[in-house]
Amino acid sequence: MEPPLARKIPHDVVSPHGVRVDQYYWLRDDQRKDPEVIAYLEAENRYRTDHTAHLRDLEERLYEEIVGRIKQDDSSVPQLENGYWYYVRFEEGSEYPIHARRRGSLDAPEEILLDGNRMAEGRDFFQIGSYEVSPDNRLLAWAEDTVGRRQWVIRVKDLRSGDLLPVELKNVEAGFAWANDNRTLLYVEKDPETLLGFRVRKHALGSDTAEDPIVYEEQDRSFYLGVGKTRSNRFLMIGLDSTVSNEYLVADANDPALEFKVVIPRQRDHEYSIEDYGDDWIIRTNADARNFRVVRVPMGKVHDRSAWRDVVPHRSDAFVEDFLVFDDHLVVEERSGGLRNLRIHRWLDGDEHLIEADEPAYSMWAGSNPEPSSKLFRFQYSALTTPTTTYDYELATRTRELKKRDPVLGDFDPARYRSEFLWVAARDGVTKIPVSLLHRVDVPRDGTAPLYQYAYGSYGISSDPTFSISRLSLVDRGVVYAIAHVRGGQELGRPWYDEGRLLNKINTFTDFIDVTRHLVAEGWAAPNRVAAMGGSAGGLLMGAVANMAPHDYHAIVAHVPFVDVVTTMLDETIPLTTNEYDEWGNPAEKVFYDYMLSYSPYDNVSRQPYPAMLVTTGLWDSQVQYWEPAKWVAKLRTHHTGDAPILLKTNMEAGHGGRSGRFQRIRETAEEFAFVIDQLGIAHGPLPANTGEPK
Repeated sequence: MEPPLARKIPHDVVSPHGVRVDQYYWLRDDQRKDPEVIAYLEAENRYRTDHTAHLRDLEERLYEEIVGRIKQDDSSVPQLENGYWYYVRFEEGSEYPIHARRRGSLDAPEEILLDGNRMAEGRDFFQIGSYEVSPDNRLLAWAEDTVGRRQWVIRVKDLRSGDLLPVELKNVEAGFAWANDNRTLLYVEKDPETLLGFRVRKHALGSDTAEDPIVYEEQDRSFYLGVGKTRSNRFLMIGLDSTVSNEYLVADANDPALEFKVVIPRQRDHEYSIEDYGDDWIIRTNADARNFRVVRVPMGKVHDRSAWRDVVPHRSDAFVEDFLVFDDHLVVEERSGGLRNLRIHRWLDGDEHLIEADEPAYSMWAGSNPEPSSKLFRFQYSALTTPTTTYDYELATRTRELKKRDPVLGDFDPARYRSEFLWVAARDGVTKIPVSLLHRVDVPRDGTAPLYQYAYGSYGISSDPTFSISRLSLVDRGVVYAIAHVRGGQELGRPWYDEGRLLNKINTFTDFIDVTRHLVAEGWAAPNRVAAMGGSAGGLLMGAVANMAPHDYHAIVAHVPFVDVVTTMLDETIPLTTNEYDEWGNPAEKVFYDYMLSYSPYDNVSRQPYPAMLVTTGLWDSQVQYWEPAKWVAKLRTHHTGDAPILLKTNMEAGHGGRSGRFQRIRETAEEFAFVIDQLGIAHGPLPANTGEPK
C-alpha cells in the first residue's frame, strides 16, 4: 500500500514579522467533521495498519506478556478520611476502576461510590476526572469525560438512596470543591473555544444551574484557574497559575456568602502555594529563593514579608517541590541530587531528616494524606527495579510499615535487572546531564545492545525513574532503557528549568542528543540500534532531534507531538496558547518569533533521510490539536529521502491521553513496542532467564 499524500493548498500564516505559507493548513478542522480531513486521517490509519500487518503476532504476544504480569483484581491501600476507609479496586478483566468505601472498619459492608465499568458501557471513551464526598459523607460529586476533550461534566448523587440529583454542570474543569454547608459546589467554567478555565461559579443544590452566580472571573488569559480546599477543610481556595507567577484567594468554607480575599497579590516572577496551620499560613515561595523555601507567617501579617520566618531555608542544591502540613510535622517533597526525596521537619524543635532510599535511581512522593492530625505519613516509593511501594511512616519514631508493593505476576525477579544513575557532559563542557538507566545484568556493555531513550524536558516537569510493568517486555529482550533528565525539567532545580525554556529551549534538544552520543560512545548501545520516544512537549523534542540529528536515531516514537510551534503560538483561539507565552515566548515579539522558528519541527523539515517514525494523535485532543502531527507527517512524506517508514495513527475516539481503558492502553503500548522491536532488529522473544553477570 502506498502512503497517503495530502493535497497541498497554500495558506498564508500571517504574523507581525512576515507571512509563512502552510501547504497543509487545510487539515485543521475545529469541528472534526470535514469529510476530506476525516478521510485523510482514516487513510493514514489504514496505511499504518497495512504497513505493520507483519507485527500482529508480536503485538499480541507483547500484549499477553504485559497483561500476564498484572494482578487484574488488585486494589489500593485503604485510606481513612472523615470516618470512612476509601479505596480503589479493579475486577478481573475489567477496563475501569471501582471507587468504594467502608464505614469505620475495613470489615464493614462495601459501599460502591462509582463503578467505572458500568458507567462506561456503550461508550468509546470514558474517564472520571475527580470525585469529592460532601463533608457530611452523604453526597458524591464527580467529573466525567465521555469524549476525551477534557470538557468535564460534574454530576451529583445521594449516597444514601443512590439517586442521581438533577445536576449537570457542563464544560467545566475536573477540579471542584464542596463548601461546608454540604449543598454548595464551587467549580470552574471553561471557555468553549479556548477550553481555558476562566470563571468560578457556585452551585447550590436544588437551584437552576443556568442561574449559578459568578464568584470570580479572571481577565488575564495567561493564567490557569482552579478551585480546591485546604487539608484542614477550613478554607475554600481559588488558585490562579501562570508559568512564572500565581495568586490565591481564600474564603471561609463555613461562610454562606463565600467572600474570597487575596492571600498574596500576584507579582510577576513570584510563585507560591499555601496551607493553613492554626492562625498561620505556611507558604512555599520563591521570593528571594530561586529554588523555593518554606516560610511561616501569621495570617494577619502575610503581606509583610519582614514577618515571614524560614521553616525550610533556600538551598542552591535542593529544590522545594511541594509540602504537607501535619499537626506535629512538616513534610517537604524536594529534589536533590537529581532525585525526588522526602524531608521531615518537626515543628517542636526544627529537627529534620530525609527518608532513606537504597537504590541509585529512585523516586519517593507523598501518597494520600487527608487528615493533618494523623501521626502517620503515607508515602510511595518506586525505582526502575522496584514496583511502586506504599509505606506508612510514623513521623515521631521514624519507623515505616510496608502496606503494599504493587504485585508483578510471572517470573519477575529484581535481581535480574540493574539500574544506573549517570552524569553525562553536555556539549558546552560544563553542564552535567543526569541519566537513569535500566538493563538486564546479563546484557554486555560492548556496543551491541539496542537503546530506547526517553525524555520530556518542558514546563519544569521532571521525569522520575519509576517502575513500569510494560517496560520489562523491552528490557527482557536486551534493550537498555534510558531516561535523559534534560534541561527544561526541574530535576536539578529551577535553574535547570530556566535553562530549557524560552530563548534557552534548544538546550533541551542538544542535551538529548548529547546523552545518546555518550551512551553509544561508552558502549551502552550500538550506533545503529537507537530509538527515541517522547510525548506532547516531549514530542516537540522528538521532532527537533529528528531534524537536527536524524542519523543518531534508527527509530523515533512521537506521541501527540507539539510540532507546529509558531503557528499555534500565533493563534490565541487554540486551547492553551495564551497560557504558554512564558514557556515558549510570544511570537508577536520578533526575538521569540525568530527563535521558535529556528527549531519548530514542522518549519524545519528538510530534504534528508529521516528515521523510521511512529506518530500518534487523538482526534479530540485538547492539549495538542490533532492537525499538528497530521500536518507534520504530511510534510515529512514529501521531504523524506530515505526508505524508513513514517506512520501516523489517529485515535478517532480519544484525546491527549489515548484510550481510556487500562487494557486498551496496553494495546497501544504493545503497538509501540512492536514497532521499536521490529525497527531495531530485536528478537521477538525475551532473553532466557539469567541473573548472572554478563560474559
